[in-house]
Amino acid sequence: MKPIIALLQFTTILPLGKPVDFEYFARHSYLYPLAGYVTGGLAAAAVCLIPYPPIAAAVAIALVLLLSGCNHFDGLLDFGDGLMAHGSRERRIQALTDRQTGAGALALGLVVTLLSYAGLQAAGTQVWVVIIFAEVCAKLAMSYMTTLGKPFREGIHSYFHGYARPWFIISATVFVAPLLLLPLSVPACAAGFGVMILTTALMLALSYRLFDGVNGDVVGATHEITRACVILALAFF
Repeated sequence: MKPIIALLQFTTILPLGKPVDFEYFARHSYLYPLAGYVTGGLAAAAVCLIPYPPIAAAVAIALVLLLSGCNHFDGLLDFGDGLMAHGSRERRIQALTDRQTGAGALALGLVVTLLSYAGLQAAGTQVWVVIIFAEVCAKLAMSYMTTLGKPFREGIHSYFHGYARPWFIISATVFVAPLLLLPLSVPACAAGFGVMILTTALMLALSYRLFDGVNGDVVGATHEITRACVILALAFF
């Protein structure tokens, strides 16, 4: 259980007792999707009690952000600054990694949040289904990025990446199989998974082009952007 506890301590603010060494999770980063079932499941349980889709959508987004301690959202904001920075690669990396929040961060944070809200609201009474599916897919994208993303500097991502193995991709993908039990059509599931893969591939390509690699902020941004894109994909079905 130590790898799972370490995973949840890293990805959530749940009170899980004495901190466990992150190495337990680093050696098993293919477990990322399990955290999606926890955060998505808790959010789904809450919104099932809310009969109004607009309110349910807002509560679902608020809960997944709060349960994660906004750690991934912080990466999204940093990525926004790096994305909007002008000049050399070094200037983009500086904007990505500094502690200031610029216009790029605010713009990307607002866009991703608004798109997520619009997609969840369009899901109507299926908000609980969509948030579970999207959260698990977003965590799967993090696992892919951890395994495939070459670090451009030392940090938490380089630490996890050092323990990752190519077969982690297969193991992580297996963990999303239970999503097929949700009341979603086959085309909707296929669209959600397809969008997740496409978003991850685009984030990898963009990060290599802008920063010559990946760091923890990029992985966190991938989580938030993937969740929004999957929500939108499911909304169309």
